Amino acid sequence: MSLTSCHIHFSPASEKIVYLSGSLLKSLKLSGKKTVHLKLGKETIIANVKPIQRQGNHLYLSAGIRQSIRVPKTGSISLLKAEDNEVQIGPLIGVLTDSGDRSSGQPFGNRTGYIRQLLRTGERKAYLFAFTPRDINWQQETINGYFLNGQSGWYRKVVPLPDVVYNRLPSRRAETTATIMSLRERFIRKQIPFFNWSFFNKSDVYKLLDQDVEALQFLPESVNNPKPEKIKEMLEKHQFIYYKPSAGSLGIGIYRLTYHPKRGYFARYRRGNTNVLLRFTNFNSLMRMLQARHGSTLGRYVSQQGVRLIEIDGCPIDFRFHMHKNGSNEWVPVGIGAKKAGRGSVTTHIKNGGSLLTPDQALGRTFGDRADEMLIKAKEVSIKLSEAIERNFPHTLGELGLDIGIDKDGEVWMFEANAKPGRSIFSHPALRSQGRDSLSHILDHCMYLSRFHGGDS
Repeated sequence: MSLTSCHIHFSPASEKIVYLSGSLLKSLKLSGKKTVHLKLGKETIIANVKPIQRQGNHLYLSAGIRQSIRVPKTGSISLLKAEDNEVQIGPLIGVLTDSGDRSSGQPFGNRTGYIRQLLRTGERKAYLFAFTPRDINWQQETINGYFLNGQSGWYRKVVPLPDVVYNRLPSRRAETTATIMSLRERFIRKQIPFFNWSFFNKSDVYKLLDQDVEALQFLPESVNNPKPEKIKEMLEKHQFIYYKPSAGSLGIGIYRLTYHPKRGYFARYRRGNTNVLLRFTNFNSLMRMLQARHGSTLGRYVSQQGVRLIEIDGCPIDFRFHMHKNGSNEWVPVGIGAKKAGRGSVTTHIKNGGSLLTPDQALGRTFGDRADEMLIKAKEVSIKLSEAIERNFPHTLGELGLDIGIDKDGEVWMFEANAKPGRSIFSHPALRSQGRDSLSHILDHCMYLSRFHGGDS
């Protein structure tokens, strides 16, 4: 296969003819051919070929052609030459999302800005559009997608099923519905790469990596749905543990449980906008409090070994590593933010009083001259962990958010992995360029999955 850049024009002619400039005919090895199989997404037509005199790589699609193959717009794009005389225009990339709170200017609610940034990043390399589950017509194998115009406004266009789908459905609940589960399977049956598959639960990641020797050395001991005896045993072994909901996010519902042999048991957690610290003289009273607050939902909790993290001003620090697959299908840490816990807070979440630092700021203050060495080590571990998760996960991944901790001995730990990481670290002024790199990597991985990547392959 070979990849060629060209400029697409629309011609008013009604016959089914594709006009190609001489140099484009030569690049595509179509000189002397009478017809071409023209493909866009999952749609293919046969069209007559006519050469035209024009310098550079130019392709003109007649109105007759455009009634059959729904090329969304003119401009620069790539052509992928397969065997014989099949030429694929594209790639056609769909971003799947949704929102209950919609308007014509904000079709995806508060996610519209991010979707707009992503589509704008790829406009010169691919046909990018966004869509919701309701926009798919499975009978006709088309999608009524949202495209950006030159003024960053939205317009709708019906296109074939795409080459790749990037999944940014925002809700865990929506993803577990029969409709969405069926939607994912239908894309896979049609051999359309679909990433990222779904949100992870905290327990899922530990089950995935349970037998992976490469990853286990970086994971704190974690137990899904632990019995009270197990919680007590872990507290005596580690002095403190984190007790958290398996499907939680943003630090909601997390407890830091501590055991002091002489002082009893302590529970630290967030209630509303306040940090709470409770002391219990015995273990049973601690468990009674947890059961009173959560009842049967404790069956969906995970207990995790506490790790003595590096600290600044007595406040623990952890790191969000925003990992991406690049255009060569390799994992790279594209964005790294350090999160300092608020005083008395269980977690480092910004909403719970935490603050955002650059990794250089955090490691410089905690490791001094060894800061660069520690950052290199943490990056290497983040790549190994991403590879391990991908190795053990049955579906296509292209993006991960790893919550990484470094302890006072300089050992690196992973506490959580998120398959659809938030982007809050990129709000830091020094990390905004990493946010732009993140968007570029999403696009590069879509290009890779669609086979539109580089020269011969």
